[in-house]
Amino acid sequence: MRKPTFNAVAAALLSTVACAAYAQPPSTPAPPTAPEPALGDPMPERRVAFPGGVIASTDIVFSTIPGYRPITLDLYRATGASSPQPIIIYIHGGGWMNGHTRQSGAFSDFPAVLADLAARGYVVASLEYRLSREAPFPAAIDDVRTAIRFLKANAATYGIDAGRVGVWGGSAGGQLAALAALECGAAPAGADKANATQSDCVQAGVGWYGVYDFATMPKSNIPQAENVYLDCEKASCPADRVAAASPATHVDRRDPPMLLIHGTEDRVVPVSQSQELAAKLKAAQVPVTLDIIAGVGHSWIGANEAATRAASLRALDLTFRFFDARLKDGR
Repeated sequence: MRKPTFNAVAAALLSTVACAAYAQPPSTPAPPTAPEPALGDPMPERRVAFPGGVIASTDIVFSTIPGYRPITLDLYRATGASSPQPIIIYIHGGGWMNGHTRQSGAFSDFPAVLADLAARGYVVASLEYRLSREAPFPAAIDDVRTAIRFLKANAATYGIDAGRVGVWGGSAGGQLAALAALECGAAPAGADKANATQSDCVQAGVGWYGVYDFATMPKSNIPQAENVYLDCEKASCPADRVAAASPATHVDRRDPPMLLIHGTEDRVVPVSQSQELAAKLKAAQVPVTLDIIAGVGHSWIGANEAATRAASLRALDLTFRFFDARLKDGR
């Protein structure tokens, strides 16, 4: 009779060991289970501390639409506030295709910027939204409006004065901030319908180098970003769709005060976009401030690091002062 080979003996031994291992009780406690699929998020809220007693709560889910990722925001609050604070909502740029809540222009630590604003007596939210390759217009502005309603509905939880709300954004975020400020009150359409009874109107808006009228944007500047966002070739887009996405077409005398800031050398979005919107707001007797910064382009990028820094700090100072003037007590 042929003797078993070494490999056969080894295989038999390994099989015996494996069977014995599976027969042993588990070495760690069994995790809890639910009687049905558990869809909640059991991870605790992440909190980050900043100077001035500011705490940021990150990745708060404000919208859950079937078929899409949960949409989140970061919330910055000063601890120990004795009364509800005005809220400023920041909307990031990125051509409607990129970007995130913790980035803006040349600021290397934008969360610290938002935390500094919170330390001055505000609650500050920085939003995600569906990017244009996830869902085209009006998905992003629907998400912005959903966030406004969510924050108002949770005003008591977050220490927010729901009657003093400002929106602010740069580039694509500037377009979305202006659209949120200049057109509000519509019933939610394809958006998350939670908190639908809350108003999405705001009391002040700031736009940095935004697109405010797609019909008058030069054809060669950012065609791909515009086409993907609008979900059509801009040259052949339905006129009502182009108008609906353009803040300048929604101007009327009931609009809140606006601050528009732009660089003279912007080759992505020309300064004429801010000039055009400012003229329409002024004609409608809406309080508007237009500040044009000489020698810098998109994202406040100048000829050198010093010029970029000076323009970035100027825009930030003007923005903080504007919100103080429009949202603080007694104004």
